[in-house]
Amino acid sequence: MSVSILVVDDEPDVPELFRQRFRREARQGTYVLHFAASGEEALDRLAGEIEPELIVLLSVINMPGMDGLELLREVKRRRPELPVMMVTAYGDDERRRRAGQDGACAFVTKPVDFDALKQQLRRLPSAVG
Repeated sequence: MSVSILVVDDEPDVPELFRQRFRREARQGTYVLHFAASGEEALDRLAGEIEPELIVLLSVINMPGMDGLELLREVKRRRPELPVMMVTAYGDDERRRRAGQDGACAFVTKPVDFDALKQQLRRLPSAVG
């Protein structure tokens, strides 16, 4: 069974980095990765069908336009059951606190420790593997 992850980051190299680090899981059919370069694009993706089932949205906080905190609040308004993990810069304690209050289920610090991230993903209620 496959499940989807929506990664939201305005950095152009992020999709390739995630594809490389999740190569084995993608090949095994565990995870299907989807990407959005902005909060607005992420909301558009959520409004449509993401297949297979979306189990988590993983978003950076700092983005132009709609930032990750605004995106988090809007996602929680539209789909309160969807886990949202926030990617934060080291030492970004105030934004982490606000994201936690707004419903973020977990935090990932840049640079991303992909082994730790994969462990967090496996602990999600609707995760596989």
